[in-house]
Amino acid sequence: MKKLLISAAAGALLALGAGSASAQAIKLSIAAEPYPPFASQDASGKWIGWEVEIATALCEAAQLQCELVATAWDGIIPALTTKKIDAIAASMSITEERKKEIDFSDKYYNTPTVIAVAKGSGLKPTPEGLAGKIIGVQVSTVHEAYAKKHFGPTAGEIKIYQTQDEANADLAAGRIDATQADSLALDAFVASDQGKACCEIGGAVADDPDVLGLGVGIGVRKDDTELRDKFSAAIKTIRENGKYEEISKKYFNFDIYGG
Repeated sequence: MKKLLISAAAGALLALGAGSASAQAIKLSIAAEPYPPFASQDASGKWIGWEVEIATALCEAAQLQCELVATAWDGIIPALTTKKIDAIAASMSITEERKKEIDFSDKYYNTPTVIAVAKGSGLKPTPEGLAGKIIGVQVSTVHEAYAKKHFGPTAGEIKIYQTQDEANADLAAGRIDATQADSLALDAFVASDQGKACCEIGGAVADDPDVLGLGVGIGVRKDDTELRDKFSAAIKTIRENGKYEEISKKYFNFDIYGG
């Protein structure tokens, strides 16, 4: 989730989509930082994960020839608005603040936001429960905005990280007391060898749609209504033809689409 485009030699580019010579060619960006189970690189440098597979399916359904590129999270919206990329598929929540700069397709998933804490700490995701504590969040995310708004007045410190992996590592090492992120990302962490030895989910934060948004959508430029509508239609198509469920069942035992 953050910088300039990564080169093909670094393993960040691969072709997606219909493969037709007549298909519209676009650059579809994921975040450069690993965010399992949504997107991460395997040993060969290939990008894998639920969101990568969903992006592939959406491009096929929309008859788009998509070149998948990885862009650093804190530069991903500027890359879109300056036309270095054409769309974003990087677990970006649809918020009113972001809609001032870009537009979004319909949502393609919506999951709760939670905190992870040290095992047995008893910390809860409330201003009182985290009073005086150090809370780690990823830069330029809804989690940073939420933590500053709801926990900042009582927390000892809101510590900002370039990647969620860095926050997780500091939690495991005891350098922070809690970290906030999407439930699936933190579920994957606490189930990992590193996470299960030290940490657990401390609970879901109170909902705040103004900050956390109303689900995750494909980000496009404000004037690119045709591309936005193609992705929205493609989301509906893969939901109806079973492709969405087929991909999701490989990663989750519940409906990630949400309410």
